[in-house]
Amino acid sequence: MNPIIIAEQPSKPLSEALSSLTFSSLFILTDENTQEYCFPLIKDALPESYFHFTFPAGEKHKNLETCAEIWTEMTEAGLDRKALVLNLGGGVLGDMGGFCASIYKRGVRFINLPTTLLSQVDASVGGKLGVDFEGLKNHLGVFNEPELVLICPQFLNTLPSNELRSGFAEIIKHGLIRDKEYFENLDFQNWKENDWKSLISHSVEIKKSVVQEDPKEAGLRKILNFGHTIGHALETHFLDGSNHLLHGEAIAAGMICEAWLSKEKCQMSSADLQKITQNLLEVYGKIRLNKADFEPVLNLCLQDKKNEGKEILFSLLEKIGSCTYNVPVNKNEIAAALTYYQNL
Repeated sequence: MNPIIIAEQPSKPLSEALSSLTFSSLFILTDENTQEYCFPLIKDALPESYFHFTFPAGEKHKNLETCAEIWTEMTEAGLDRKALVLNLGGGVLGDMGGFCASIYKRGVRFINLPTTLLSQVDASVGGKLGVDFEGLKNHLGVFNEPELVLICPQFLNTLPSNELRSGFAEIIKHGLIRDKEYFENLDFQNWKENDWKSLISHSVEIKKSVVQEDPKEAGLRKILNFGHTIGHALETHFLDGSNHLLHGEAIAAGMICEAWLSKEKCQMSSADLQKITQNLLEVYGKIRLNKADFEPVLNLCLQDKKNEGKEILFSLLEKIGSCTYNVPVNKNEIAAALTYYQNL
């Protein structure tokens, strides 16, 4: 795994990183939000000459159409195989920018500067890249490591409250799957008061340790998907509607559902289920889920990347701090988990 640097502000370490790398040209990718709020924080670190492309923000633009626009810009800029791509943005931009860099001319190098809490603790670590396709989340993608990930908590000051809360869901997940003490020391009641710099550092270490043991998700790395089978299905289902969910909001609901499945399938205690449910509801409240939503959500679970054949495989908790994977769950059991959530 290539270096992950955590620094207070981005300008100096980025300048040093660019000085240490040899590249023929620099291509900077931003979305409309990071162009306005984050680009000014790195501008002083950039060389005199670079190319810059901005696209609309949001998950609904994480598709091949946007990739085609990016590849067109790269081609028209004359980027060769020694070019360097700098992805300045959250999970959508890092996933898609890294994917585009990895495909262009069979791969050019890239650096990720994650600007959201979600991308700093999760999406930027581990080399998973991709885009949504035919309404399925991250359906097309590759594994490829950036040259460098530069994480700066200063970027969090540019975030609205709901984006910060979205990222907190992945921090909670890291405690649930790997570190009970970490989970129990999180502040759920006053979640905005958490020490983000400390949490980022600890979460990155948890994810790094899992990824280094299983880089291509053959086994252990699947535990990082706790909450994501149902969570991704909810996120996709509500993507274009009035009930649009941020990633972390969907994953929080997914973790409650999958905690219930953990009790049913892996004998997790009722006390752990109650603790997980109460803490997540305290931060995220409840999403509005109707019976009519069940069938499309169930069908989306059938497309999860962990599945083998027609078998829906989940990563579930044995207890808080310990997660297992490849647990088969049928559609009736998923429906029962959604009913548990709906009745809270």
